[in-house]
Amino acid sequence: MSKEQFSNRWGIVLAALGMAIGAGNLWRFPRLAGQYGGSFILLWILFLFIWSIPLLLSEFAIGKKYKSGVIGSFAKFAGKKYTWMGFFITMCTLGIAFYYAIVTAWSFRYLTFSVNNIFKKDTLLETLQSNPDYLSNFWGGISNGDYITVITYICVILLAVFILIRGVKNGLEKANKLLIPSLFVLLLVIVIVSLNMEGGIRGLEYMFAIDWSLFSNPTIWIEALSQSAWSTGAGWGLMMTLSAFSRDNEDVTLNTFIGAFGNNTASLLSGMAILPAVFALAASDAEAISYLQTGNQALTFTIIPMLFANVPGGDFLSVLFFLALFVAAFSSLLPMIELFLQNVADLNISKRKTLLIVIVCFVGFGFPSAWSLDFFSNQDWVWGVGLIVTGLFILIAVAMNNPIDFKESTIDVGSDMILSSSFFRFAIFTNIAVGFFLIYWWLSQDYSAQWLNENGQWDLFGVYSNASTITQWAIVIITGLILNGYLYKKFVRQ
Repeated sequence: MSKEQFSNRWGIVLAALGMAIGAGNLWRFPRLAGQYGGSFILLWILFLFIWSIPLLLSEFAIGKKYKSGVIGSFAKFAGKKYTWMGFFITMCTLGIAFYYAIVTAWSFRYLTFSVNNIFKKDTLLETLQSNPDYLSNFWGGISNGDYITVITYICVILLAVFILIRGVKNGLEKANKLLIPSLFVLLLVIVIVSLNMEGGIRGLEYMFAIDWSLFSNPTIWIEALSQSAWSTGAGWGLMMTLSAFSRDNEDVTLNTFIGAFGNNTASLLSGMAILPAVFALAASDAEAISYLQTGNQALTFTIIPMLFANVPGGDFLSVLFFLALFVAAFSSLLPMIELFLQNVADLNISKRKTLLIVIVCFVGFGFPSAWSLDFFSNQDWVWGVGLIVTGLFILIAVAMNNPIDFKESTIDVGSDMILSSSFFRFAIFTNIAVGFFLIYWWLSQDYSAQWLNENGQWDLFGVYSNASTITQWAIVIITGLILNGYLYKKFVRQ
């Protein structure tokens, strides 16, 4: 099938950065770095090299070679009987996309909240002095049962689809040329403000302090791996989707490394903006640490407005931050929707029907997360950890195709930068073992190990329960196995 292509290297690099740099950097990373400090960051960097980069290289090469959506490309690469794995990768990413669009909507709600504060008679600081719970009440209001959030979410989906139907060059590429540079500039401004507040440096010290005792906690290993995968897009199939539009002589290795390091830089900048702010605003270091270690989903949404309420011109800086967060979240949402569009397009359905299917699915499946924070948290856990499974499927497919032969015939072709073949093979086989071990480790822990609720029934609706996670994974896997032959026929043969 003939594919539109990015105009040059920077087109796909910016698309990769747009895919990688999102709410995972500005919302999820600071929360986890706040919980575990430098111990988490050390593992997160380790998994970038061991887990994420080999996966991204593999995805890029597969998409570049087969030029199809994820299901079609994966089936062509792995073989007919493994088509169901490509289906699971696609459904896992869509599971994330459905709730990720809610984060984009939250970002826009806080952007409008910040703009409104500029025109209010009382400053946000004066409001907080008279009503200390003002920000937490606002967060509670928009994250549970709020019609405006649902409407905002629908508008975000419609805007994304409008951009993507313009094509890769005129839609995705042009959008990223504006969004990504703007994001880095905004982040740098916010870091400077945060670090110059009294006590801010203590937050930076906490962020990079290593507590060696935490390495015996399985949660931090899973969180570090899933955050690296979550943020870089490794195992999502997104890079496979974007690289289907790459030129035949595209440098797979160099482009992958630029995207991966750009993503981690944005994450560190986000942590350096938010964690110092927590210490600057807290009454004591102990209070700051206690707050950070709760792993609050609302960390970014509550701390940043407080930070800017305490500095001159803070109302305008708050607008800049939430504009940056919205830009980041939206730029990452675009390739997620593109993944869905490309898989549906592989079925040779008309563009009008394709758009209708995408809009209906996103609105319908995303609504529960927009309406309930507990449902949102469940989906974040189920499919965030599910990225370990999707990564395993890609690793297994590469292992079956001889990692060194695969690398030299696809990844190295057209690449000026060549990664060690021995390291690549080591990473592929090591990651398979690590992935299975982490899933077993996670299933055996107290925080997620409940299978039955307090009434002795299958705990299907427990936010972090194994029963809920395994049930949702099983539904997708069994569906894929049942439809395996049909999927291969529809996405490959035709």
